[in-house]
Amino acid sequence: MADSPTGRLVAGVDSSTQSCKVLVVDAATGAVVRQGRASHPDGTEVDPAAWDAALTEAIDQAGGLDDVAAVAVGGQQHGMVCLDEAGDVVRPALLWNDTRSAPAATALIDELGGPQAWTEAVGSVPVASFTVTKLRWLAEHEPEAAARVAAVCLPHDWLTWRLAGAMDGPGLDGLATDRGDASGTGYWSPGDGDYRRDLLERALGHDARLPRVLGPTDSPGTVSGGGAVLGAGTGDNAAAALGLSAGPGDVVVSIGTSGVACAVSDVAAADGSGLVASFADATGRFLPLVATLNAARVLDRTAALLGVDHDRLSELALSAPAGAGGAVLVPWLEGERTPDRPTASGSLHGLTLTSLTPAYVARAAVEGLLCGLADGIEALVEQGAVVERVLLVGGGAASAAVREIAPTVFGHPVHVPPAGEYVALGAARQAAWVLAGGDEPPAWQLSGTTVHEADPVPAVRARYAEAREAVLERL
Repeated sequence: MADSPTGRLVAGVDSSTQSCKVLVVDAATGAVVRQGRASHPDGTEVDPAAWDAALTEAIDQAGGLDDVAAVAVGGQQHGMVCLDEAGDVVRPALLWNDTRSAPAATALIDELGGPQAWTEAVGSVPVASFTVTKLRWLAEHEPEAAARVAAVCLPHDWLTWRLAGAMDGPGLDGLATDRGDASGTGYWSPGDGDYRRDLLERALGHDARLPRVLGPTDSPGTVSGGGAVLGAGTGDNAAAALGLSAGPGDVVVSIGTSGVACAVSDVAAADGSGLVASFADATGRFLPLVATLNAARVLDRTAALLGVDHDRLSELALSAPAGAGGAVLVPWLEGERTPDRPTASGSLHGLTLTSLTPAYVARAAVEGLLCGLADGIEALVEQGAVVERVLLVGGGAASAAVREIAPTVFGHPVHVPPAGEYVALGAARQAAWVLAGGDEPPAWQLSGTTVHEADPVPAVRARYAEAREAVLERL
């Protein structure tokens, strides 16, 4: 535990799929003073009360908030939290990785006139992860629950509201969010900066209260009973970009439960194909984003299959040549979001007597994971993103094989910051910004970044593209 250089502290929360992390940091420098963590239950459907309990536990582990001047929450995007008139949760929240609403996404796209119509309306084509599709699923499969919905919010919105005292004071009207998280709902347009209530009603069947969309330095209130100022909070990807001090020219690649490639941009994307979601960031800019469903768990499952730990998996992968002797893994083990194939499964191609070995399979797994993300970077470039550096973060970035193979697949040097809780750090930076005011967030220095360079090997992506297309033809 470090001492605070200035004595003024802020806290950032990362309420992710797996857990809740709290960082208490120095407001001037971003130096971590103390921290706490608590687990979330498994599953793609979770009672939000579990998030509340985990937040309380993580705050306690982090030494409480009594000496903290401001708090902000970063949270998993897209999750559907429905409240009734009394402010009670109508049903367990459906999380971003719950794909039961895939048919609803298809229906909504068709009803509005196709992918381009959605791109023009909200900048993104809905897939099963988006809140709007989950609301349609609710209306179709649980109409009595849908009829009780008086307000719809996102996980970070709900936790911020709980910190503020929930139904005390303004009640449901006290719900607030930010541009970054609102842009992942499917009924808020980052280009226009406003809700499309017609799309909300199309999905849910009726109108409902929605959180106020706040600017980067706006506050929805204070922590109930504590007095710390609350930041608007944001979605996890926008918070991570803020924690990394990413700016125009930066592409952030995150390998966690999901895989994400996003670029900070001064203009909104408009991709009618649906590959690139036109999200906003937490600074007033935009964060065009490509997400995959299969990321770090590809490494987990491959290691388990081979009966090795992650260090040994890296050793095996690095002992095999680029291209894995023609072996290619299309790692759609949980369906896929990019491309949008929620019912797809993974497949291993090009096996021979030479390549059917632990080393070649390990190499194919790492390359397949990275090729999916490289497709995402390419889609961002097609939408106008400029790649000056690639920042690699997330649990998967701890893999030596991922770090060393990534530049051969991405075709760019890869910058790997030290392992850290960048979503929570970004939320803390937002909290510090609320205190300081101004047009830009406080400048926090990030030290310890390593740079990995290698010659590109285009044949790896070319072979992956062949295997990917072969899979798509069969679906």
